Amino acid sequence: MKHFDAEQWIDFVNQVAPADNRESMEKHLQTGCNRCAETLVFWQRVQQVAADARAYQPSADDVRLAKAVFSSSGFATETTGKSLIEGIQVLYDSFLQPLVVGARSAGSASRQMLYRADPFQIDVQIEAKPGGGMVVSGQLMNLTLPGNVASNTQVILSNMRGQLVHTVANEFGEFNGEITNSGDLQMTITNPDGKPIVISLRDALGRSLSDRH
Repeated sequence: MKHFDAEQWIDFVNQVAPADNRESMEKHLQTGCNRCAETLVFWQRVQQVAADARAYQPSADDVRLAKAVFSSSGFATETTGKSLIEGIQVLYDSFLQPLVVGARSAGSASRQMLYRADPFQIDVQIEAKPGGGMVVSGQLMNLTLPGNVASNTQVILSNMRGQLVHTVANEFGEFNGEITNSGDLQMTITNPDGKPIVISLRDALGRSLSDRH
């Protein structure tokens, strides 16, 4: 079965897809393709978020973050524990540490990571919550100003299934948000030096804890 890519579904949602393509995509949806249906729903929700934001006259930072979400969809790029843009270093990942044989295949309740993405050092912890939730917490340090935290920095969490959670780092550079655990996670962080920092994790906690049985 031929599937349509994210760019084609974006055009579909924005009603700029060529008429013949639109007709083919509509017929494809009628075949019951869950993959493309989920992609369509994702972009429809992102479009709604963008429409709501326009009504509140978003700042330039908000606009850059929205563009980053569009351009770095997890549906369009398959990654495992890697960032979607170059220039991000993984300094530590608890999943890369030696484990008892078979432990990771059963999934993990938590994961800790440390990233370097100029101008930030990003400390992240992911924890599974009973009932299908996932808590993402962390701290941002601005490396251009040694000893200074990155307060008021915006962080957008996405489970790559259409849910977005907005959070802002406090005076200690700490951020925290809870999102439905789809298995995947994307973090988009405002970058004062230019393009937002986007980190995408497929299978963020290993196989879902709910799938163990």
